[in-house]
Amino acid sequence: MPLVRLLVVDDEALVRFGFKLILDAEDDFEVVGEAADGEEAVAQARLLRPDVVLIDIRMPRVDGVEATRRLVAEGHKVLILTTFDLDEYLFNGVKAGASGFLLKDVPPDELAAAVRAVARGDALVEPRMTRRLLDEFARGRSASSWSSSSPSAGSPGPPGLADLTERELEVFQSMAKGLTNAEIASALFISETTVKTHVAHVLTKLQLRDRVQAVVLAYESGLVPPSS
Repeated sequence: MPLVRLLVVDDEALVRFGFKLILDAEDDFEVVGEAADGEEAVAQARLLRPDVVLIDIRMPRVDGVEATRRLVAEGHKVLILTTFDLDEYLFNGVKAGASGFLLKDVPPDELAAAVRAVARGDALVEPRMTRRLLDEFARGRSASSWSSSSPSAGSPGPPGLADLTERELEVFQSMAKGLTNAEIASALFISETTVKTHVAHVLTKLQLRDRVQAVVLAYESGLVPPSS
């Protein structure tokens, strides 16, 4: 199994050391570098080409959100880790292109699972934060605060929506409600392998990068009401 190369970014040396201990203990991980701020993170990522960058939000010089924006633009996968359970960090991190968002108190096994998910191209938001994300849509957050490629108010729906099959639409709605592949398979009485295929088709047809974008798009477009 190829090693997943990791770059750990945090302005506190003790925090970096702790994450390095946890991650290096996994047989399939290798921490190839560290950085103390966003500017250093971008430079280190260019040099080391890690598979996943784990990054804090609050840092000197360049913060985690801006660093994420720069890293994603250069093709890196980013997993944000923060102590601060604040809405604005989540929204800005998602807008910047992060593939994952976790609080630092996540158990080590869940952290490892999240890193593996991001490394293989999946996306995730820590469950407590997912609830906050959906609650924000329930409060009527403006779609314009998200990506400019999002559907505008009054539009017939996301581009590509009409191309989805009935089953793909069901999977899309289930993804937007935060269901895992296993939960979708159980709800729709299909296999997880079939779910993965449908998820891939949904993302391709809707021109989405990952499941986080799928959630955002489904709620912005009104396909899934916030009460769901």
